[in-house]
Amino acid sequence: MSPAATSITRSKQSEDASNIGQAVLRLREMILTGKFEASERISELPLVALLGVSRTPIRLALERLAHEGLLEPYPTGGFIVRGFTLDDVWDSMEVRGALEGTAVRLAAERLVRDSDLDTLRKYQNEMDSLGQMPTMDYYPVYVELNDAFHAEMVRLAKSDILRQTLDKLFCLPFASPSALVSSPLTVADATERFIIGKEHHHTIIEAIANRQGARADAMAREHARLTRRHIETALAEGSFLTSVPGGPLIKVTFDRSSERGERAVLTHSSPLGGLP
Repeated sequence: MSPAATSITRSKQSEDASNIGQAVLRLREMILTGKFEASERISELPLVALLGVSRTPIRLALERLAHEGLLEPYPTGGFIVRGFTLDDVWDSMEVRGALEGTAVRLAAERLVRDSDLDTLRKYQNEMDSLGQMPTMDYYPVYVELNDAFHAEMVRLAKSDILRQTLDKLFCLPFASPSALVSSPLTVADATERFIIGKEHHHTIIEAIANRQGARADAMAREHARLTRRHIETALAEGSFLTSVPGGPLIKVTFDRSSERGERAVLTHSSPLGGLP
């Protein structure tokens, strides 16, 4: 193949990859913000006009989102949006806690020198500098730092298999570390939970530094459960489902016999669509 032909081929491949990436991002955003309802069928042709790209990038984008767990194949063609129950949300957090617990245990066992924790400490120090509770101006900074902290925990485990498994899990709503910090700042006792979360981070760093794998594991699992308690509070106040990505995909039943009026039933919910 001539240099000119090779250049054209590479340019076409780059354009195709860009179209697929853009289609994935736009479709994921539309799903998580409720533009498509749970169990709604999604077909390629309507999306071609909507997104302004050809069918091939659309098809590949849909397949990728199905792999992530946001879509599932429809028997007669196309895909449907997957719905979630609260049990799915809680299970994803339990799995996250187990995987991140394994990550920090391995980090403690595989730590070579204390300076390997410098990056983890740097992220935590920057979060601490934002105060007990970040203001709205610094909230995006806190979210970014929190994600970076958790990614560094996993990197320290030195396990590609573990990292890939967590990457797949974090494609689902509410499973990622930011499921806590992305929910409303005005939720009752939010400041207290932020303080506890940062204490968890410090304990995890200390446990890894001291090669205390079991202690680090237990704290990471407890840290994931803190997310559940925060979301339970937000659900009870009726503020969570409309304020975070993926909220519209969750089916929540309500208890109208409560003295406080309608409140979310946090122990069980009815299935909606296919389950992840």
